[in-house]
Amino acid sequence: MKQQKEQEEKEQKEQEKFINSVRQWVDSVVVGLNLCPFAKAELLKNRVRFSVTEAATEESLLRQLASEFEILDKDDSIETTLLIHPGVLTDFYDYNQFLERAENLLADLELEGIYQIASFHPQYQFGGTNPEDAENYTNRSPYPILHILRESSLERVLENYPNPELIPERNIELLVGLRSNKMNAMLQACTNLKID
Repeated sequence: MKQQKEQEEKEQKEQEKFINSVRQWVDSVVVGLNLCPFAKAELLKNRVRFSVTEAATEESLLRQLASEFEILDKDDSIETTLLIHPGVLTDFYDYNQFLERAENLLADLELEGIYQIASFHPQYQFGGTNPEDAENYTNRSPYPILHILRESSLERVLENYPNPELIPERNIELLVGLRSNKMNAMLQACTNLKID
């Protein structure tokens, strides 16, 4: 009984570590650098779900992803979910290949047009860039993440935002100005948090 309790406490502490790290990244990088102009409001309203999965295989991650869609279906108070999966798809190439399976799951569950999946990874690299290029940091996160967005909400905020198509260009310009070593230091700061 005592061992079970200790194990549960250890797992909870581990989950807190991942959530705190990702929350710090959202605060300091995504919101702090205004990479996503819509993130701050939802964060302040406490409508962002930070979910950590212990999935160790792609199949178990797909099951967890399906569960997260169900949670969003049932709870309108959650605007968006960051599904953190530190135990699977740590290699960016594997992660990138998996995204097609995630999109197929959306189609299989008839959720296309309802949800959208955005991708974030510690080694994220856009096609045609070098690994060290600063613009890759627009999608670099402390751990692999599948970000589930409500498409209707996304459409609504984009309608009311001037020139939303310029956001990626502005972000790249900002990060190139900051340089990759500064961005790498910011990302590292998020993973080196101390948890009591």
